[in-house]
Amino acid sequence: DAPRHIRYHVADRVATITLDRPDKLNAFTRLMRDQLIAAFGQADADDDVRAVIVTGAGRGFCAGADLSAGASSFGYAKRDDAGLEGGEERAWRTLSKRVRDRGILAVTFEDAIASPADIG
Repeated sequence: DAPRHIRYHVADRVATITLDRPDKLNAFTRLMRDQLIAAFGQADADDDVRAVIVTGAGRGFCAGADLSAGASSFGYAKRDDAGLEGGEERAWRTLSKRVRDRGILAVTFEDAIASPADIG
């Protein structure tokens, strides 16, 4: 089984999706992207969910992309001259669409604010 980097919880008709890599300041990975897509799908399938909160565990919401793999972080060696592989591009578009469709207007952490475009 893959590690869980996203937590999902529903209470009082509100789904809370938590980025859960606090030791890495929730630096975003492809696995997190895929798990986030699944969490939005779970929220969409639940008619009792009326709102979705996206938050980060620990002291930071999200440090950005996880670059710990160095030059292979973005899989450039696996890409062709056209850019992203079809599956990768579809996955990022799916995440962006789920955020837009769910009506998430902003993600906040303390005094910071990010738009859905910053996520997808």
